[in-house]
Amino acid sequence: MNDQTTAPGRLRNPVGAHVPVAGGLAAKGLAYAEQLGAEAVQVFVANPRGWATGPGEPAQDEEFRARCAEAGLPAYVHAPYLINFGSHTPETVDRSVASLRHSLRRGRRIGALGVVVHTGSATGGRDRGTALAQVRERMRPLLDELTHDDDPWLLLESTAGQGSSLCSLAEDLGPYLDALDRHPRVGLCLDTCHVFAAGHDLAAPGGVGRAFAEIEQAAGAGRLRLIHANDSKAGCGAHLDRHENIGAGRIGAAAFREILAHPATAGVPLVIETPGGVEGHASDVKLLKSLRPE
Repeated sequence: MNDQTTAPGRLRNPVGAHVPVAGGLAAKGLAYAEQLGAEAVQVFVANPRGWATGPGEPAQDEEFRARCAEAGLPAYVHAPYLINFGSHTPETVDRSVASLRHSLRRGRRIGALGVVVHTGSATGGRDRGTALAQVRERMRPLLDELTHDDDPWLLLESTAGQGSSLCSLAEDLGPYLDALDRHPRVGLCLDTCHVFAAGHDLAAPGGVGRAFAEIEQAAGAGRLRLIHANDSKAGCGAHLDRHENIGAGRIGAAAFREILAHPATAGVPLVIETPGGVEGHASDVKLLKSLRPE
């Protein structure tokens, strides 16, 4: 499923975390990552719950990029949560375009390998086809702006299936990717909690293998670029996005061991977005490292 390779000396699955950056991408974010022993990082470059698209701090951006490159630390950006290209509200869609463009441009500036964006929902009672046509109209042109070799991938993150979600089950990925002409710079970010809550039972015997087979059938090979490693407080198919610490939820540590060993995840970093402060996050990172194949 994945065309990424693992170079000699490079970890098959770097394990890291989404890190806080209030106080500076490098000064705060990388210091936090070091405390966790993180081998990959994810950051926000804008208020995750707002529309502001500030310029950031050029000195911090450059230091973040340089230090990640020096350490071989894969970095990712998570776009703001408000983005929804399926919205029936023109203002929301216009702001979504501006916000995602900002994240993609800042992502390039800080050396991010990908920018994660939620796939959104069809609001206002509109049908899925109408919403996907709008996704094509408004999101597809942003992909044509990715003309530099160091531009990040756009990574689509499916949801837990709440509301009128456009993409939650594996079968939904095909139509969404088709709307974007299966652009070569579009990849997937698989959130384990979302996938489980949407109805793919990762905890069941053979569940991990079935889920990856269905994702590959829908999306094709080579799309998986990042995994959000989150256990789930809620049960399979509950459509509730409730993250839990690794091994403390309904997915369980054994499923993460299978994920780390599956051929589809070769070369793919895992980033936690679990509850708790530095101690809880460090524990989750340590546990995931221990679950990696020798």
